Amino acid sequence: MSEEKARKVGEVICEQLVDAGKNDSDIVVLTSDSRGSGSLVPFAKELPKQIVEVGIAEQDLVTISAGLAHSGKRPFAVSPAAFLTMRSIEQVKVDVSYSNTNVKLLGISGGNSYSVLGSTHHSLQDLAITRAIPNLEVYMPCDQYQTIGLFKYLVKSDKPAYIRIGKKALSNCYSNPEEAFVKPGKANVLRNGKDVALVAMGETVPEALKAADLLEKEGIKATVIDLVSLKPLDTELLSKISNEFSDIYTIEEHSIYNGIGSAVAEVVATSGSAKLHILGFPDAPAIAGTQDEVFGYYGLDGAGIAQNVEKSIS
Repeated sequence: MSEEKARKVGEVICEQLVDAGKNDSDIVVLTSDSRGSGSLVPFAKELPKQIVEVGIAEQDLVTISAGLAHSGKRPFAVSPAAFLTMRSIEQVKVDVSYSNTNVKLLGISGGNSYSVLGSTHHSLQDLAITRAIPNLEVYMPCDQYQTIGLFKYLVKSDKPAYIRIGKKALSNCYSNPEEAFVKPGKANVLRNGKDVALVAMGETVPEALKAADLLEKEGIKATVIDLVSLKPLDTELLSKISNEFSDIYTIEEHSIYNGIGSAVAEVVATSGSAKLHILGFPDAPAIAGTQDEVFGYYGLDGAGIAQNVEKSIS
């Protein structure tokens, strides 16, 4: 784990896209009145001919991106995750997925990032939708190094993908991009323990690591796994741990239905005997509050995760 300061993933993505765009004029960024919230102002200044602003028109954003991809461009469509995966999901399914079109869909301010703006702006069902769409890869980077590694892959890849990021600065879980992102469908074991497995992704990975530290003080050794990609999924590693541990906990900034927990359950049900505990947002509108307050309320912070594990083990 690096000691470098925490960074917002959006800023790191902008740097990667500027570097890639300078070397490849086919890389274009499209935004739906979101260049500011997407941290893309530097990209617009550096490469003004490679950014397209469509306004608050998410359906058009996706369809235009697909058209540009068919014309040989490599588009990155950037919009708040709540709108990108709800308002324009038909365009994602038909214009991008159906024809396996090289569009990268970047859902910014994902999960509970918009906090007090409420359920209209939360994207707590996006993974459920996107992981069910054929041909679409699904990612949630957990720190700056994984973001760098992921985007070095994405700018070269010809496959469509959905990438969800949040707004907060994330502490570093890795020390370099090479260890953080190996390849699609390859999860990483961040910590080894014999008593319980914690499986997380994106902004819940740092919380899982905090929980492991707290559990160790109570004599409980936890393995921590960063899935890296939800689709493709590292079924080999998940099958392995489902036979090594009695209890597996998934932690997600998403509904408890059809997200990370459900994806892991599909493997555990057919490959192992572990009891699966899914920690996430319940089947109800999320409460209003800061992201840290909401994580604490639903037991998704380090202390809450550790408490859930201790209760089950005891």
